[in-house]
Amino acid sequence: MAFDAVLTLRDLGYALGRQILLRDVQLQVSSGECLAVVGPNGAGKTTLFRLLSGEWTPTTGEILFHGRALSHWSVSQLARVRGVLPQSSSLSFPFAAREVVMMGRMPHATGRQQDEAIAEEVMALCDVQRLARRPYTSLSGGERQRVQLARVLAQVWQPAAEGSRLLLLDEPTSALDLSHQLDLMRVVRTVCGSAVTVLVIVHDLNLAARFADRIMMLHQGEAVAVGTPHEVIRPDLIECVFNVQARVIEHPTSGGPLVVV
Repeated sequence: MAFDAVLTLRDLGYALGRQILLRDVQLQVSSGECLAVVGPNGAGKTTLFRLLSGEWTPTTGEILFHGRALSHWSVSQLARVRGVLPQSSSLSFPFAAREVVMMGRMPHATGRQQDEAIAEEVMALCDVQRLARRPYTSLSGGERQRVQLARVLAQVWQPAAEGSRLLLLDEPTSALDLSHQLDLMRVVRTVCGSAVTVLVIVHDLNLAARFADRIMMLHQGEAVAVGTPHEVIRPDLIECVFNVQARVIEHPTSGGPLVVV
C-alpha cells in the first residue's frame, strides 16, 4: 500500500533541565497508516504524545505536519484535521454524552443537520448510542473513553481542505474491557481505511501487533526499533526493553506475531 507523508519527526528530543526524556527520534508516518508506539513505563511515550499534541515544545529537532512545522499551524487549522485523545479527559459539567460528541464538530462550519448525522454515525461505531442522553459525569471510565473516541472521530470524520487527517490516541484501551479493546482497535483500522492517519500509544504488544501497520518501540527515551510487527515484536527486543523473556509465535488467525509470556 502506498502512503503519502503526513507526520515527520526529525531529531526530535525533549529535556527537563539535565534529564533527557526523549532523544533524537526519527519517524515518518504516512497517510492512512496506523502506527503504534510501545514501550515500558518511563520510555518516553507520554513525552512524545505531549510534543505531538503541542502541549510541550521540543527542545531539539522538529515536528512537521504535511511538511510544515507544527508550530506554524494555527489552532483552528489543526482542529479541522487533527484529533487528540489523551489518556484522561477532564470534564466536570454534566453534558449529555451526545453533546460531548458534538463538540468534535465545533471546528467545522457544516451545519447542525450534517453534524448530528456524523455524531450518530460515530456513536454507533463506538457503541455509545445507548449513552447518548446520559450525563457524561455519570459514565464509567470505559464509557467515557468510548464517548471521547467518538468525539475525536467526529472531529476528523470528513476530508478537510488543510490536508490528510491525523488522530493521536494515548492509551485509548486503558479503561476498556477486552471486548471493547478489540472493538476500539477495529474502529482504528476502519478510519485508517478512510485515509485517516493514526498514531496510537498502547501497552499491549499483542494489540499493537494485530492492528498496526508499523510499530515504534521506545526505550529510555530512544526509538530502538521502527518497523512492521514482524520486525519489531521479537523475543530479543522484548527481553532487552521490557526485561521479560517471551516467546513470539504466529497468531492462529491473523498470521501476525503473538507474544506469549
